[in-house]
Amino acid sequence: MQPRNMSMSGVVDLAAVKAAGEAKAKAEQARAEAVRQGGSAAVPPSALVIDVDEAGFERDVLQRSAEVPVVLDFWAEWCEPCKQLGPLLERLAVEYNGRFLLAKIDVDANQMLMQQFGIQGIPAVFAVVAGQALPLFQGAVPEAQIRETLDQLIAVGEERFGLTGIAVDADADPSAPAARPAGPYDSLLEAAMTALDAGDLAGAVQAYKNVLADDPAHPEAKLGLAQAELLARVQDLDPGAVRRNAADNPADVTAQLAAADLDLAGGHVQDAFGRLVETVRRTAGEDRDAARLRLLELFEVIGADDPRVTAARQALARVLF
Repeated sequence: MQPRNMSMSGVVDLAAVKAAGEAKAKAEQARAEAVRQGGSAAVPPSALVIDVDEAGFERDVLQRSAEVPVVLDFWAEWCEPCKQLGPLLERLAVEYNGRFLLAKIDVDANQMLMQQFGIQGIPAVFAVVAGQALPLFQGAVPEAQIRETLDQLIAVGEERFGLTGIAVDADADPSAPAARPAGPYDSLLEAAMTALDAGDLAGAVQAYKNVLADDPAHPEAKLGLAQAELLARVQDLDPGAVRRNAADNPADVTAQLAAADLDLAGGHVQDAFGRLVETVRRTAGEDRDAARLRLLELFEVIGADDPRVTAARQALARVLF
């Protein structure tokens, strides 16, 4: 995974959308299972700083980045500046109280990760947000600068991806087991993930539909289906042509639907919602229904609890009624 610029200005990054979707789905499933088991999603302060290796990167970084920004500290035992920066980042992770998770990566033991991130020197600090990686800074920098960078990172996570961090309980038992028994649909959900990994979007869509046929309210299947269908719709689109067509033909509902899909796939959530709300406002009949239904589908991709979804629902209600 190569680091990517968070702005994604106009680029449809299907891999990033897929990774973010998988991470978010797995995190939501884990939280739901914890609640069903009577457990707490809160973690002790000691769990805010973790050691990560190549084998656990997907689980400990990519999946966790769906609920909290993960800051990566690339370090080595022989690196003197690392010995200054590391303890500072660990202290800030506890101080920020769950607004970000610090993952420490020993470059000597994880050469592949070092190469994948293009690390030229250490210490080097990156972040992963909703499955997307971006560089933060390199070298031992002043604490004030680090705080400013972390504040910006947290703001991006909240505003663009709805990440509110993880709950921290100072009294939580760090040794408590976090076992998750197999659920009745785990095999079908795993089949959907396998299909996504293979680029088989139709297979993933069908696997999620199989779950929903038996449990129409299953949250992970609903989220996965919405994301897989979005990926299927945008994978063959020409972004430039679609945006030009939408700009030249504001009354063409089909053009606006395609542009809204690209907006969302590119991370421009509010642009996608705003475009479709406006399309609902100026259309009627079947065209209005098509725009309204697509907007509801995109709400599923982001999640009902996201404040951007709440605001868009209110805007939709105003134009409908």
